[in-house]
Amino acid sequence: MNAAVTATRSATALDIAAIRRDFPILHQTVNGKPLVYLDNAASSQRPKSVIEAISRYYEHDHANVHRGVHTLSQRATDAYEGARETIRRFINARDTKEIVFVRGTTEAVNLVAQSFLRPGFQPGDEILISALEHHANIVPWQLLREQVGAVLKVIPINEQGVVDFDEFEKLIGPRTKLLALAHVSNALGTIVPVEQFIKVAKQHGVPVLLDGAQAIPHTPVDVQALGCDFYCFSSHKMLGPTGMGVLYGKRELLEKMPPWQGGGDMILSVSFEKTTFNQLPWKFEAGTPHIAGAIGLATAIDYLEKIGMERIAAYEHELLDYATERLSALPGLNIVGTAPDKAAVVSFTLDGIHPHDIGTILDTEGVAIRTGHHCAMPVMEFFKIPATARASMSFYNTREEIDRLVAALEHTRKVLG
Repeated sequence: MNAAVTATRSATALDIAAIRRDFPILHQTVNGKPLVYLDNAASSQRPKSVIEAISRYYEHDHANVHRGVHTLSQRATDAYEGARETIRRFINARDTKEIVFVRGTTEAVNLVAQSFLRPGFQPGDEILISALEHHANIVPWQLLREQVGAVLKVIPINEQGVVDFDEFEKLIGPRTKLLALAHVSNALGTIVPVEQFIKVAKQHGVPVLLDGAQAIPHTPVDVQALGCDFYCFSSHKMLGPTGMGVLYGKRELLEKMPPWQGGGDMILSVSFEKTTFNQLPWKFEAGTPHIAGAIGLATAIDYLEKIGMERIAAYEHELLDYATERLSALPGLNIVGTAPDKAAVVSFTLDGIHPHDIGTILDTEGVAIRTGHHCAMPVMEFFKIPATARASMSFYNTREEIDRLVAALEHTRKVLG
C-alpha cells in the first residue's frame, strides 16, 4: 500500500461507534424502527457536550452580560466573549471585532443588505447572485430592489448544478456592488469554487458575501485565505443551538456600517437629542443576546475541532460516494445535481412518486430525509420539477444507514410504484 493511500485511510479512520454514542437523539426508534437521521442539511444533531454546556450555563452561570458587576454576570460575560474568540480562531478571522453574533445566516445576510449596501445604493446599482441560492440569499436583495431600485442579476447554472463561471465574468461590471454566493448549495450539494469567483470580483473592486451555512459544518473554512468580505453561517447546522449564527465581516467595512437595529447594549450613551453607538462588534448586537447559544456554538466548535475538519470532510466524501453509487442503481431514481465537486447531499426523484410521498413512506421505516423545494424554488424551476427528496449526511452517519435508506426506497417503490 503506498503512502498516499495510507495517509488517506488514516485521515478518514473515525471511530463512528464512539462518535454516535455522543449523540443521544440517534439512539431511539421511530415507528418501531431504529432512527436513521439523514436530514443534516436542514439541521444537524447535538452531542452531549453541547447539551451539557447549555444546561451548565443555565444551572450555574446565567445572568445578563456586559453590564453586571456581580459574579454571575462576569462569568456569563467571560463565557459569551470567550465564545467569540473560539469562533474567530475557527474561521481564522483577524480580530474578534469581526465576529458579529446574529440569529442565523438569514439575519446575517439581511444585516449586510440593510447596513452595508442600502445606505450608499443608487438606482440601477447591481447585486450579483447565482441560480443556486437559498431564499435567504435571494429575498433580502429583492427587498433592496424594492427599497432603492437595485438590479438583481443571476448567474445561471448548468444541468449538473454547476454555476457558470464564464457567464459570471460577463455579468460582473462597473455597477456591481456585491457578489453574494452560496459556498455550498443546500438543495444540490454543489461546492462552488468560490476562490475563483472572489479573485475576479476583487479585480473589479466588488465585495463578496458568502453564505457558508452548508459549508462550515463539513470542511475547513479560512476567511482570510478565501478573501471574502462577509461570511455568514448558522449554529444549528454545525451541532450547535438553534437561533444562533455568525456574521464575519472585515473590520474596515463593519466600522463604516451603521447599526441595523437599535436598543440596549449597542450604545455608549443615549439622550433624547443624540445616541452614541458602541464599538464593534456590539453596535450590531442590540438587546440581550442569545448567551446560551454562543456558549453552545463554541462547545460545538470544540467538538468538531477535536475530530478534525479535514477528517470529517474526507469521511463524508466517502459516504457521498457510497450513497451515490447505491442510489444510482435503483430503477427509476434520478439524482438531481451531479456536480463533480459536492458535499454529502443527494437530492433525487423517483419516477411516478411525489417526493412528499417518498418522505412519508420512509418515515414509516424510521428514515428521516427532507422533501420539498428546500427554500430553493428557482433551482426546482430550473430542473422543471416541483420538489426533490434530499438525503444529507453527517460524520455520525454510516454506510449501514445508507443501506437502510436504499431498502426503504425499494419498499416505497413497492407500495406506491
